[in-house]
Amino acid sequence: MDTIASLFSFITWPVSWVIVQFHKVYGFIFGPDTGWAWGLSIVSLVVLIRICLIPLFVKQIKSTRNMQVLQPKMKAIQERYKSDKQRQSEEMMKLYKETGTNPLSSCLPILAQSPFFFALYHVLSSIADGKKIGVINDQLLESARQAHIFGAPLAAKFMDSADKIASLDASATSVKIVTAVMIVMMSASQFFTQRQLMTKNVDLTVKTPFMQQQKMMMYIFPVMFMVMGINFPVGVLVYWLTTNVWTMGQQMYVINQNPTPGSKAQDSYLQRLLKSTVESGQVKAKRKRNVVKVIVAKGPDRNDVERKFITGLAKAGFVAEADGTVSRSTTALAEAEGGAAAAKRQQPKRQTKAKRQSATVQQGTAAKAPEDSDSKTSLEKKDAAQDAKPTAAGKPAARSQAKSGQRKGPQRPKHPSKK
Repeated sequence: MDTIASLFSFITWPVSWVIVQFHKVYGFIFGPDTGWAWGLSIVSLVVLIRICLIPLFVKQIKSTRNMQVLQPKMKAIQERYKSDKQRQSEEMMKLYKETGTNPLSSCLPILAQSPFFFALYHVLSSIADGKKIGVINDQLLESARQAHIFGAPLAAKFMDSADKIASLDASATSVKIVTAVMIVMMSASQFFTQRQLMTKNVDLTVKTPFMQQQKMMMYIFPVMFMVMGINFPVGVLVYWLTTNVWTMGQQMYVINQNPTPGSKAQDSYLQRLLKSTVESGQVKAKRKRNVVKVIVAKGPDRNDVERKFITGLAKAGFVAEADGTVSRSTTALAEAEGGAAAAKRQQPKRQTKAKRQSATVQQGTAAKAPEDSDSKTSLEKKDAAQDAKPTAAGKPAARSQAKSGQRKGPQRPKHPSKK
C-alpha cells in the first residue's frame, strides 16, 4: 500500500494544504490538538472532493442507465456473434458509439477520487512515522500525532504493534476496538448502498447479466473493504466512511427524484406524483412536468408503472397533456369507470359436485327423449312403407336367407373352372 501511495506523492502537497486550512478553522473552535479538529478536517476534505465530483456522478448515472437499456441489445449481439469474438467487439463498440455510451463512465467517480485517497494515506502514514510531508511542518506534525478519535490516534492501524501504538500515546485495545467498529460501519454502508441500488433502482422486468454483476458487487465490495480496512490508518477509515455515507445519501436522493424506468423506485415516485396532482389539480414543479411529458411522449411504449400512473389520472378524471400538464376530462373518467366495471365482473360461482352430477343426468335424459321419439317415428314409417309395397302375383315376398359366411344380396357367379 505504501508503494502505491508513493506513486501519488505529487498530489500530497495539495491534499495536505487543504487539510491544514480546514484544521485552522476547526482548531479555533475545538482546539488545535484535538481529534475533532483533525477528524473534521478530513471529513471536510471528503465533502469538498465529492462536491467537485458531482458532474462525474451525474455522468455515471446516465452511463449506468444507458448500460441497463442496452443490455438486451448487447446480449443479442453476443448470441449472434458468439463464435466470432472480433466481430462481437466491433458490434459492441458500434453500439456504444451510436448511443453515446461509455462503459467506463460508471467507474469515473471512484477513479477520480483514488489519487486523493492514496495521497491522504501517504500523508497519514508519514505522520505515524514522524515525517514531515507537504505543508505539514514540525508543529503540525506533533499536533496531528496527539490527535485522538475516541482514544485512537489518527495515524494508528488495526495491525500496528503495541509498541508503535504506545509511541502514539494510546493503548492497543482502544485502537483495535475503534478501527474494528469503523471497518464494520464502512463495509455495512457499502453493502447498503449497493443493495439500495439493486432492490429499488433496477428494472426487474429485464433479466440481464448486468444485474448478476451488480449482485456480485453487492457482496464482494464489502468483503474487500473489510480485508483492506485492517491496514488503513484511522484517518483513512474516517475518509472512506465519510465518502460511503455521502454516496449513500447522494444515491438515495437520485433514486427518490430520478428513478430508473420500470423500477420500484419509479413506482413509488409516480404514486407520490399522482397523489399530489390529484389533490392540487395540477403538476406544480417544472421537473415533474418534464417527467409527465416524457411519459406521454412514450405512448404505447410505456412500461407497466407508467401505464398505472396514466390510468390513475384517468380514474381521478384527469388526462395528461403533451406539455406535461394535466386537464380535467369527463371522457377519461367514463372510460376509467367502464374499465373498472369490466374488471370487476365476476365469473359464475363453481357448483358443487352433486349439482354437477345431477345436471349431467338431466342433460342425458333430455337428450335421450328426442332420440327415442325419433326412433319410434322412423320405425313406424318403415313399417308403413313395407305394408304399402306391392308384391309380385299377389304373393308375399319371400326373404332369402343368406348362408353362413355368404354376403347378402346378389352373388357373383362362380367361374366355370370352380364348378
